[in-house]
Amino acid sequence: MPSYAELSALLDPATTVLLTVECQQGVVGPDSALPELAKEARSSGALVNVARLVAAAHDSGVQVIHAIAERRPDGRGANRNARLFRAAERLPVQQLSGTSAVRVAEPIEVAEEDFVVRRLHGLSPIQGTDVDALLRNLGCRTLIVTGVSANVAIPNAVFDAVNRGYVVVVPRDAIAGVPSDYTPAMIRHTLALVATVATTDEVLGGLKRPRRVRRA
Repeated sequence: MPSYAELSALLDPATTVLLTVECQQGVVGPDSALPELAKEARSSGALVNVARLVAAAHDSGVQVIHAIAERRPDGRGANRNARLFRAAERLPVQQLSGTSAVRVAEPIEVAEEDFVVRRLHGLSPIQGTDVDALLRNLGCRTLIVTGVSANVAIPNAVFDAVNRGYVVVVPRDAIAGVPSDYTPAMIRHTLALVATVATTDEVLGGLKRPRRVRRA
């Protein structure tokens, strides 16, 4: 567990970005394509904690990026090279571009200054998307990774960010996966080796500092 001083040093609002991963209605909302994951994200408090972090980021001047996974109605450009992708094609709720399924889910608030980055392919919210270019142009040094799922997209995001030279902070109670006991095991045995793991309250404490204007 990082000390307050260590965490606060990492979370300078001028060089920190908060990433929410697949916190969309069709994934974590009431009518999710993945009801077990949606239930875990809500019952564990992870989704509420993501919303708390987003609200604090807005208050402190930390840039927020929402990473959304979607597909075209005709499926063009989507992966079919893994069982996960083929199974997704058969789900009763599809993450179709322009539908309510790919809107950021409540209680997360999307501010005008937030970026919403949408991807049509792959497993990662960073690889092959605009996220890395945005982070570099924003002067990001520390990336806070939140959302779902601890099974696939979250570890992909963490590894991709670390490989690109960013320091990653993972609020352990602001990510979720299935089954419920998998997430703490993934954090302890994998993510903790490459990221700074903290709680939502600890991250919120680290963000409470005078607001600074982000350099252009």
